Amino acid sequence: MHPSFYLARCATLTRCARPVLAALGLTVAAVTAHAAAPQDLRAGADAEVVERLPERVGAAPATPQAAATAARRWITLSRDMADPRYLGRAQAALAPWWGQPGAPAELLVLQATVEQARHEFTAARATLERALQANPAQVQGWLTLATLERVAARYPAAENACRNVARHGATMYAAACTLETRSLQGQHDAARSGLTALAQQLGAAPAQRAWVLSLLAESEERAGRDDAAEAAYRRSLADVADGYTALAYADHLLRRGRASAVLDVLRGQPASDAVLLRRAYALRLLGDDAWRPVAAEVQERFAAIAQRGEGLDAHARERALMALWLDARPDVAWQAARTNLTLQKEPLDWWLALQASEQSRDTAAHRAVVQALAQTGLQDARLARWQPQAAAKTSAQEGQ
Repeated sequence: MHPSFYLARCATLTRCARPVLAALGLTVAAVTAHAAAPQDLRAGADAEVVERLPERVGAAPATPQAAATAARRWITLSRDMADPRYLGRAQAALAPWWGQPGAPAELLVLQATVEQARHEFTAARATLERALQANPAQVQGWLTLATLERVAARYPAAENACRNVARHGATMYAAACTLETRSLQGQHDAARSGLTALAQQLGAAPAQRAWVLSLLAESEERAGRDDAAEAAYRRSLADVADGYTALAYADHLLRRGRASAVLDVLRGQPASDAVLLRRAYALRLLGDDAWRPVAAEVQERFAAIAQRGEGLDAHARERALMALWLDARPDVAWQAARTNLTLQKEPLDWWLALQASEQSRDTAAHRAVVQALAQTGLQDARLARWQPQAAAKTSAQEGQ
């Protein structure tokens, strides 16, 4: 089984954020018109200008409505450009209300979205609880909370959040939210049927249809139906060339031994750490020494983060992948994977912890991870060799 198969939702922003923001009138085109994709540039002299950032950030917006509009725009730009600097701009727009007891619920949800994108999951959950207590009709808040619960492998809590989405009228989003959560628990046929029907209903809404098709593709992968998954990935990307879906599809291709196709899928994507890691790994699998400078760039980024005194925990997944794929250091990978698993527990996170602990020959740690995985209820064909009972249960369910 190939290591690369899944990019977690929290790698950027919530997977549900895109269609909800689009429904509020914020489109990718409206945002990206203000900026080109960021590039890493180095100055040759102190006076040399290495980069001009789009739009000067002025005073914080004067009203909650203006703050919400500005924050949504920066959040969307951060996601689409794979550039976390724009999250700081979103926080700046929200600054007068950030963390304030009387902040409007809408702004609290946006604050939680920024916190979630930075992997500050505990803070994001607390902020969402305040927002939803103040105004339970905040649909985006429930969707973000459902994502946080799935990331933590708390599937019953995630389903409860999905039910609250339905309770406040967003039935399509509620259905997709529920189907995704149940797919993680092995209800793959129900997810296929439900998500396929939703995609058909969204014929005139390509952005939302692309999102639903990406959920379908991931569900099909969890079921072990790789051909169906690939078809769904292709259909999703044909609607919208979304970076999250492109990375997930790249992982699918890597797992199936199609490294050359990965480079085509990722061409044109912003050079995030996740994109660079997969490019480097694909090049290495192809025997192309060009993987080395790409890997070196990622290492330089990690070193810069450490030099600035920023925590590396939020990058633990990428550091684990780097150590496992490119450095052949399973012991280092295990240390990073263990840290990462305390933050997020999606399929890739479990795979990293299982594979790294196994390769590092830490038998006790590996056994503990296997036992912890069994307690979550996650069922994924790509993890089958570590959860044979769950795999047998899934096979029985699919055969009914």
